[in-house]
Amino acid sequence: MLKGNALVGQSGGPTSVINASLAGVIDAAQKSKRIDRVFGMRFAIQGVLDQHLLDLSGYDKAALKQLQLTPSSALGSSRLKLKDEHFEPILKTLKKFNIRYFFMIGGNDTMDTIHRVVEYAKSTGYEMLGVGIAKTVDNDLFGTDHTPGFPSAARYVAQSVQQSGLLARDMQRVDQFVIFQTVGRSAGWLPAAAACAKRDPSDAPHIILMPEVPFEQDKFLEAVSKAQKKYGFVSIVCGEGITDRDGNPVSASTVKDKFGNVEFGAMGGTSAAMFLHRMISQQFGWRGEFQVTESLQMCAADRAVKLDIEEAFGCGQRAVKLAEAGTSEVMVTLERTSKPGEPYASDFGTIELSKVAISARPMPAKYITKDGLFVTKAFLDYAQPLIGELPTYFSLDTKAAKP
Repeated sequence: MLKGNALVGQSGGPTSVINASLAGVIDAAQKSKRIDRVFGMRFAIQGVLDQHLLDLSGYDKAALKQLQLTPSSALGSSRLKLKDEHFEPILKTLKKFNIRYFFMIGGNDTMDTIHRVVEYAKSTGYEMLGVGIAKTVDNDLFGTDHTPGFPSAARYVAQSVQQSGLLARDMQRVDQFVIFQTVGRSAGWLPAAAACAKRDPSDAPHIILMPEVPFEQDKFLEAVSKAQKKYGFVSIVCGEGITDRDGNPVSASTVKDKFGNVEFGAMGGTSAAMFLHRMISQQFGWRGEFQVTESLQMCAADRAVKLDIEEAFGCGQRAVKLAEAGTSEVMVTLERTSKPGEPYASDFGTIELSKVAISARPMPAKYITKDGLFVTKAFLDYAQPLIGELPTYFSLDTKAAKP
């Protein structure tokens, strides 16, 4: 019967519901008979290296309820890449605080961090259990139906494109096109979500560019021209990580983070939306807009989905229960139990950390139309239950009146 303290951290970019997962961990740890105190890493694994841990044991239900609805990463985050020399001081801190239960909320790199820390502790004879809690708006983690944070970010994108599409429609005599760029390094789940607000062929968006489909300039410009002629304007959504056939980022970004990932929002390259804007303007002589919201879709608590908050909280609770039962080196997953057309239902599952750390989950081909420029009904069946009902706006009859 392993008994001791728990440690939890948040790593990488935030989501609107990442603090709900943190609240779930704290709530379950406070109720545990095997966990005495629960600590939080200040700025992720960097806080362990700095011995800067926060005591989270004393927060009551009211505080945890408020934490669930708070955007960003309450503990603070970092993207520190672990090196061999880090493990000894990390273990020293873990022993000092008698940490026996180790939790982190994050994506692929975070799951790798948990796996490596737990394996190192095990190699020295220090007994500790580690469980990961999924987090990413990109929705590209392997082994789960979706990641906590994606539904809320997807709703943010869908509503933003829906509303900016109305603006573009009504301002078409001024601006003939609009481009909305989402985050997403190598997966198109988030730009694809823009289609969930579309009710009519004329509604935004008309074109969706996803990282899974190589960008072809001639094909793209032909589609742009066709949509503009048909609807009077064209709405385009692109993922920040779209590339050409040779794998070169359309954004032309050359900056990389410590994990070797291209930093699309960093200095060193034009954003994909800006590049496309320039291309369209030069080709057709049109005026248009580009909208790059960057991290706003990762922290927009006002558009957080109730289902997303509840599942994120539940994942945090489940992580603690798994560890209490002796399960280690797994990530909590969400498994959809309902079929298309049925009321949404899900359950929890697990996947080995080692599998999550080395694998990503792009959108499957069945979710992308054959021309590569939009999504299929199968994707809408997948995404719409997660996003929930979207607003329906009124449109005037624009037929010219007779005298």
